[in-house]
Amino acid sequence: MTPDIPKLPLPSALLGSEVGTFTEYTVTQQMPAIARRVIAENNYPQNINDCLKQLASELPSESLSPLLHDTGVDFSDWMKYLQPFKGQRWIDVPWFLAETYFYRLILEITNYFRKSEFQGVDPFQLQKNKDLETSLDSIIPLCIQLNQWLADAQKEELNQTALIALLYFALWGNRVDLSLWSALESDGFSSRRSANANAKGERSRFDIQSQQSHILVDDAAKVTELLATKDKRIDFVIDNAGFELVCDLCLVDFLLGSGVANQVKLHLKPHPTFVSDAMIKDVLHTIDFLAASSHEDVTLFAKRSQENIASNRLVLSEDYFWTSPLAFWEIPDTLKSDLSAANLIVIKGDANYRRLLGDRHWNFTTNFADIVSYLSVPIVALRTLKSEVVAGLKPEVIQEVAKSDSDWLTNGQWGVIQLVD
Repeated sequence: MTPDIPKLPLPSALLGSEVGTFTEYTVTQQMPAIARRVIAENNYPQNINDCLKQLASELPSESLSPLLHDTGVDFSDWMKYLQPFKGQRWIDVPWFLAETYFYRLILEITNYFRKSEFQGVDPFQLQKNKDLETSLDSIIPLCIQLNQWLADAQKEELNQTALIALLYFALWGNRVDLSLWSALESDGFSSRRSANANAKGERSRFDIQSQQSHILVDDAAKVTELLATKDKRIDFVIDNAGFELVCDLCLVDFLLGSGVANQVKLHLKPHPTFVSDAMIKDVLHTIDFLAASSHEDVTLFAKRSQENIASNRLVLSEDYFWTSPLAFWEIPDTLKSDLSAANLIVIKGDANYRRLLGDRHWNFTTNFADIVSYLSVPIVALRTLKSEVVAGLKPEVIQEVAKSDSDWLTNGQWGVIQLVD
């Protein structure tokens, strides 16, 4: 296939050297804190901990450390990705590359790909488990409501209401992104803390309906119109594990159970990254965890998910593109061909949204469809804003939100549901 790119000229990439930005904060404060937390939450030997400390200390002023061990399927790819930036400092390379490489380097340091007692050990597992376990009080009422909606699935009007509500849950579940709150708990930056209050047991009081006013572009109703016909294949580019993944799986369950979709394919990360990003093992662990619940509505949901996987109605897949620093328009032909078989692609989360836009300085009012014109399949992006990258907003919306919230671009309190069909 011939590579497709956005119709518009590409603006510059976000850099960690941009003073006073959230990008700078991430590279100079958040990433070192995450490296130190990996030490605190795992039982790695001293030599590994020393390397993690060195990684934390060299951010952001030192140059990128090279990968030393020819391990991992993507090793040769990373050699190509890094070549243009050899000798450059962490803050001077594109932010998306800096972040994706940072997590890949943590896996190199912790022997994730090498034959050792730590091979395949997820350095972020403790945080993923904590988020799932502490969200059970929110999962129970969600499953009760889901089961009720499925019982009424023959009523078309109720189906639309259920789909919109589940789209909202899938959107706002992303507010509990662990790569934000995990570092913030120990490192301060209090102006960002409010975005993650739900991670500390407050999710059960979260009213999804009250959040409609915080959706800057809301195409949820248009999505339900697109899904009016039955028997579609719908693909999800998944973001976080934990409560967000449960919200995603609830939406998947309704799509399959109501007949809107006859197959759903989840595109997942092949290795740990961005702290909380979901892998195949996280999906299976989440379903097993819910299946062991003492609450009937939760176990019914988990059982349906297990049956959907067994019958191939729910397909779990992984690709190293999702952990690469590449923009979405640089997608490999094989994966692009796979995605082109879907009737709708649901793209979840902040990092995936940044990949859609190439993590570049687009004008916030730039037409979203003109940027993602390289995709031949209808897509809907469900994303809460946690970085200074966004497009498709109306000028009056930007003016209004900026008046009420100076941190609107990065604090996770504002979201978009953007459909391109």
